[in-house]
Amino acid sequence: MKSFLVLIASFSLILSINAAEKFSGAEDMPQGFISGDASKGSALVGVCASCHGADGISISTDWPKLAGQNQRYLYEQLQYFKDGERNNALMMSVIPYLNSLQDSDILDIAAFYESQASSVGQAKDDEELLALGTTLYRFGNMKKGIPACTSCHSVYGQGNSLAGYPSVAGQQVGYLTSTLKAYRSKERNSGEQALMMQSIAQNLSDQEIDALSNYMHGLYK
Repeated sequence: MKSFLVLIASFSLILSINAAEKFSGAEDMPQGFISGDASKGSALVGVCASCHGADGISISTDWPKLAGQNQRYLYEQLQYFKDGERNNALMMSVIPYLNSLQDSDILDIAAFYESQASSVGQAKDDEELLALGTTLYRFGNMKKGIPACTSCHSVYGQGNSLAGYPSVAGQQVGYLTSTLKAYRSKERNSGEQALMMQSIAQNLSDQEIDALSNYMHGLYK
C-alpha cells in the first residue's frame, strides 16, 4: 500500500511539473503579475451581480462562485471571454461590457472578487460518492491516467494563485459538473490549462465527475 501511494504521488508530481512548465498565462497578463485594485473593481461589477451575486456568491448551482477566486485565473478567463476564445451562452450578454473595459479594469474586477470571502458548500452525505471523490481528489487514479487534483488545486482546494490554477473549494456543484464535462467533450478549450484539463477529464466517467464535484463543493480547511 505504501509503495502504491508513493507511485501515485510521484505520478501526480510529474504531471504537475509538466503542467507548470507549459503554463504561459494570457498574452495580456501584466509581466510579473501586478495586482489589481479591489476598491476600483467594486464599482465595475454591477453587471456581474445578477448572476454571480453582489459579493461573488452565485445563487444558482449552475453559475460559478467568484468570491475568493484568485486574480490571475479570473483575469485570464475574462480576457478569453472578451477575445471570443471562450464561449458561454449566459456570458454573451456581458461581452459588450467587457469590450468597453481596459485590461486594468478587468484586473480590478478580478481583484475585487478575490478580496471577497468565499463560502463552503455541503457535500451530499453519500458514503460511496464521498469515498470516490476523496480518493480521486487526493490520490487520483494512476491506472486511468488521472492525477491527484491536489497537484494543481492544493490539498484544501485553494488552487495556485501564481500559476493561475483556480480555487475549487466550495464551488457550485452544478458548475463543477458541467465544467468537467465541457473539458471532457473539449467544448471548453481556451488556454493551455484547458488542454491539460481535457487530457484528464477524458478519463473521467460520469460517476467520477459527480463524485469529484460533490467532494470539491464541500471541500474546506
